[in-house]
Amino acid sequence: MKAIPQRPKKQEGNSGWIITFADLMSLLLTFFILLLSFSKMDLHKYELMAQSLSQAFGFSLLESSPGGQIIFEDEPPPPPPPAQDVSQIEREFAQFEEEMEADDVEMLEQSEGVDFVTQIDPNIENLTETLVDELEAEIVSNALNVTYDSEKVVVRFSEATIFSSGSEELMDEMFPIIEKIEEVLAGCNGQIVVSGYTDDLPVTSNRFRSNWDLSAARAVSVVHQLIFNNKIDPNRVSATGRAETNPLVPNDSIANRAKNRRVEISIFDPECESRGFDF
Repeated sequence: MKAIPQRPKKQEGNSGWIITFADLMSLLLTFFILLLSFSKMDLHKYELMAQSLSQAFGFSLLESSPGGQIIFEDEPPPPPPPAQDVSQIEREFAQFEEEMEADDVEMLEQSEGVDFVTQIDPNIENLTETLVDELEAEIVSNALNVTYDSEKVVVRFSEATIFSSGSEELMDEMFPIIEKIEEVLAGCNGQIVVSGYTDDLPVTSNRFRSNWDLSAARAVSVVHQLIFNNKIDPNRVSATGRAETNPLVPNDSIANRAKNRRVEISIFDPECESRGFDF
């Protein structure tokens, strides 16, 4: 029996990698085509879309780079200040400094006023109250008034109350008033200065050379009466004539000149004994 001849086996080749390579090339081609389609995208539309997204998510769009890259920041930048003239800014700043200086001056004046009130010596206040109590009737009748400041207490008489016109002689009704003042001041220490004042009109009397003579003579008359009863130490008392100097009001009317013709008893730095009270 004749043997059936066998067909020769095909030799296996090494060309199987070609299929894989072809598939890879196909994929790469598809990938580059896709990239090419992206590169032809409308950049303007993309920027509009990016701006909408930035507003929605709270970001701020800064700029778009030449390559199409868009940069964001976390917080929106502050708006630029409005353009303003430099001279206008300088004027506003100078006005602000002037207002601040005015406020400082006002505050300083207020603080000085408070300090002035707190520096009044209690002895001055006590002497003022005592004189007001003793001379209440005369104060009500406008024969005199009592004032004080941080240094002294002042009892002020008008010329019409204490002297005749052009004379240095005390009126009779002044003696009991001066005696009341003498009784109060006898219980106090401190310097007593009696000052005479006139208006600015020249003296017409032959007895006095000028207003200085008249004002000094009137001050001396009050001093004599204060020390007449020897209750006040004469070393504490002095008289001075001031003529028309230091007017209370301008010498521009008859009424104002009458106010300036006066005699003042000033008690400086008084220290008074305590007043007793009856129960």
